[in-house]
Amino acid sequence: MYNPTEEHGALRQMVRQFAEQEVDPQRAEYNEKEHFNRALFARCGELGLLGVTADESCGGSGMDAVAACVVSEELSAADPAFALSYLAHAMLYVNNVNVNASEAQKRRWLPGACDGSKVCAMAMSEPGAGTDVLGMRTAAVDAGDHYVLDGSKMWITNGCVDSETLGDGALVYARTGPGKADVSLFHVGPETPGFSLGQRITGKLGMRASPTAELVFEGCVVPKEDLVSEWNGAALCMMRNLELERVILAAMAVGIAKRCVDRMGKYAAERAAFGRPIAEFGQMQRHVAESYAKLMAARAYLYATAGNLDLRTAGNRLDTDGATTVAKEVADAAIQVHGGYGYVAEYQVEQLWRDAKLLEIGGGTLESHHKNMIRDLADGLPAGV
Repeated sequence: MYNPTEEHGALRQMVRQFAEQEVDPQRAEYNEKEHFNRALFARCGELGLLGVTADESCGGSGMDAVAACVVSEELSAADPAFALSYLAHAMLYVNNVNVNASEAQKRRWLPGACDGSKVCAMAMSEPGAGTDVLGMRTAAVDAGDHYVLDGSKMWITNGCVDSETLGDGALVYARTGPGKADVSLFHVGPETPGFSLGQRITGKLGMRASPTAELVFEGCVVPKEDLVSEWNGAALCMMRNLELERVILAAMAVGIAKRCVDRMGKYAAERAAFGRPIAEFGQMQRHVAESYAKLMAARAYLYATAGNLDLRTAGNRLDTDGATTVAKEVADAAIQVHGGYGYVAEYQVEQLWRDAKLLEIGGGTLESHHKNMIRDLADGLPAGV
């Protein structure tokens, strides 16, 4: 299930080695400084990870949702913040372009995004519209030989690479008509007139090495050839990409939980209290054993969902919403097992707990997932369950 082909197994082995040897050693420094490790991100391009689901003709690897989960799980076990920037670039931008853009657009934008020379983003959330994505107020009008985009976007991962510098490209959703689903998708870059960095958002609870930005559009001039898909036709692109985002966030959650279980199991065996290892105390045994069971259940659900996910279709919402997050619950248990040492940076679990909280908010809140699932279960369980 976790490595359905030899290719998937080789991918996991390669990414795990990269994560252990190159991603994990830089984690503490870059998260403490709130710096994005662009050089390491470029290494992902060299390894073929940034275009894991993109067409081979455009520099990608042409793999599936399971492969995307493999990469995200292994990266997140080492550094969730780095994995978050990977998700924003490889899934929300690269896969979005690969599925929804024209062949000419794909040839323009994907090679640099796949080889690691560019850092890219997707801009959907706004200061007043997060989970309520169709409540966005950023709007675009057709000005004849170009489009004009006005508004702002908030909480955009990879929207910048530092406090002064925009990312290299972004897909931007904007309202383009009076209907609720009248939304279009545009491509912008740092050279686009009227597009600027509002602020880099710092002081976050977690995911500190992943850059987060407010993006501003003031009379932003977008060429006609940079409309992605059709005018008023991006609502489907959005929902299809949200399904993928949620399953990749679930893969990140599994990666975090996996690292937590590994850490707490080893610590419980090594730490002594009252003259014996704390692993011999029932309370600690419960934390470790239940966390392992939750991890394995979440992992099985994740890969069963990913294995059935078609990257070019929508309609998978029930399970992509359901396979959300086990991370914070397991990270909380890991801190409890570590006691006072879990509350400080030395054993990493406090960072994993902080990072895990985003997975209950980003990509849609847990509450929105539950709302969607209740709607989808109104007529009973899916066939075959």
